[in-house]
Amino acid sequence: MTYELIPLFPLASFLILGLGGQWIKDKAHLVAVPAVALSFVLSLLAFFDVAGGHHTTLRLYTWLTSGTLDIHIGLTVDRLTVVMLLLVTTVSTLVHIYTIGYMAGEPGYARFFSYIALFTFSMLMLVLADNFLQLFVFWEAVGLCSYLLIGHWYERPSACAAATKAFIVNRVGDFGFILGLLLVWTTLGSLDYSDVFARAPEAAGATLNVLSALGGTWDVPVMTMICLLLFTGAVGKSAQVPLHVWLPDAMEGPTPISALIHAATMVTAGVFMVARLAPLYNLSPTAMTVVAVVGGLTMVLGATIALTQTDIKRVVAYSTMSQLGYMMMACGLGAYAAGMYHLLTHGAFKALLFLGCGSVILALHHEQDMRHMGGLKDKLPVTYWTFLVGSLALAGFPLTAGFFSKDDLLVSTWSSGPLGQVLTVFGLLTALMTAFYSFRLVFVTFWGSSRVDPHHAAHVHEQSPTITVPLMILAVLSIVTGYLGIPSFLEPMFSSGGEQAAHHGSGAAGVMAAATLMGVLGIGGAYYAYVVNPSLPDTLARTWQAAYELSFHKWYVDELYSRVIVRPTFRAAGELWKRVDVGIIDGAVNGVARAVAWGAWFMRLLQSGQTQHYALGMALGVAVILTVFLLY
Repeated sequence: MTYELIPLFPLASFLILGLGGQWIKDKAHLVAVPAVALSFVLSLLAFFDVAGGHHTTLRLYTWLTSGTLDIHIGLTVDRLTVVMLLLVTTVSTLVHIYTIGYMAGEPGYARFFSYIALFTFSMLMLVLADNFLQLFVFWEAVGLCSYLLIGHWYERPSACAAATKAFIVNRVGDFGFILGLLLVWTTLGSLDYSDVFARAPEAAGATLNVLSALGGTWDVPVMTMICLLLFTGAVGKSAQVPLHVWLPDAMEGPTPISALIHAATMVTAGVFMVARLAPLYNLSPTAMTVVAVVGGLTMVLGATIALTQTDIKRVVAYSTMSQLGYMMMACGLGAYAAGMYHLLTHGAFKALLFLGCGSVILALHHEQDMRHMGGLKDKLPVTYWTFLVGSLALAGFPLTAGFFSKDDLLVSTWSSGPLGQVLTVFGLLTALMTAFYSFRLVFVTFWGSSRVDPHHAAHVHEQSPTITVPLMILAVLSIVTGYLGIPSFLEPMFSSGGEQAAHHGSGAAGVMAAATLMGVLGIGGAYYAYVVNPSLPDTLARTWQAAYELSFHKWYVDELYSRVIVRPTFRAAGELWKRVDVGIIDGAVNGVARAVAWGAWFMRLLQSGQTQHYALGMALGVAVILTVFLLY
């Protein structure tokens, strides 16, 4: 089949809407939705094609060939690719449909559709890439699209600040990514996946003196340096500690793009990249350990912050951060298939939760504070029941997709060794917190008495079918994706052998039972705290005020960065501006202007119009000439 058509349709949608949006205006969805739906159909066909044993690498266009340098656009279609294609196109199609209702009447309607089409195209090309350079180009394109979409409401200062923050924080990680690409090229002489993976084992014993420029000696395995540098890009894109601070601020964008970023595109790119480059990471135990530990820290940190947030979208945002930590931890422990399995199921129920939040926000006239909600389950029945399914899946409740993928992930990490067992214990504690904050969100938003603004309470109702139908489809997917056998489908992609061994390790039944118990305890705890004894949370917040403040203020990481990095940078930039831009550059330009003005003033004195002044000037000139002639 013609795999190149999969990304081509969203690209065509972007070009049509980008160039003709001012004429198409509120009919933009008639172009965008069919385009991405066709990509979904082709992705489904590609899945069945690959499942039948047909793996393909295509070279579409060669841009530059110089010596051994070969820069081209190519596609690789294998098991990992088609799983990601299905995730991206499914969620994107439903988000496109949802956007029809959510953004109706908004200025920039066609512009928004053009941007999400470009976002989808960029992610599809990233997934399909067969070389590092193409991966990097569309990695950056995804970052650009996130900037444009987070800042869609550019008239809001908060949206502009959030978009800028996301862009800059990701540039920090991408700087390491670029260095990693350069090191891949200089070490292995190619940027093609196939060549790099084939040559990497030969370079596994090579070292790099990272202190040579300073005259010191510290030899680090070159594969470790490559993997760690590439991982810095994943840390930024997938909102891992310490570059996680952009993710909650991204909630300033419209809710459809929050769903697309968190479920299927930008934040999944980092996890996908680590899984795609598994042949490299398997050669560096040190890099694998770093990936696992960073993922574990992110998993715990995100969950502890989500416990106390009051903005409905930020609770879900921090849950994304935590769940991405699970996936990254699994990849770092060699359980790539388990990590990707959880990424797939997470995409379904996280898109559902975000779009459910959007339905609530629309019904309450853009209110996002949970403390001003309550009693909505009867007024928003479709939203409530679908949101409940998504929360059950996030909590890992039995028979949901989240139950199967999270249990598979934890069993795999437990079976990977001592580090995996330690991280699995933290994973189980995180599962408890996840279930608690998931149902805290459900009970505070939908149960109890109404705390809705009286001006809006009488008008709360379900939205149009373009809002509710995607919710119902995602609710079904939040269950059935757990039964697709994705781990066994992906395992042949990863040759380390850790995946197969993980499923037969000791303690698997105990880990699964513990994970289920944590989920049930978390749901029960939330029910007791917010339904049976609703005064308990305030009491605990006062009793454990220091811990509560730490969680509510996101461990003060933003404040720390502001004090240590942002403010000093602004002060230094201000000093540079005053001393270099104003003092030197402006001073030089203004100095030339003043010199010309002084020269003009002097010449004006000479041109007085009086004959005696001219005669005096001539005499002085002759005297100077004679003096010079006589002396020399």
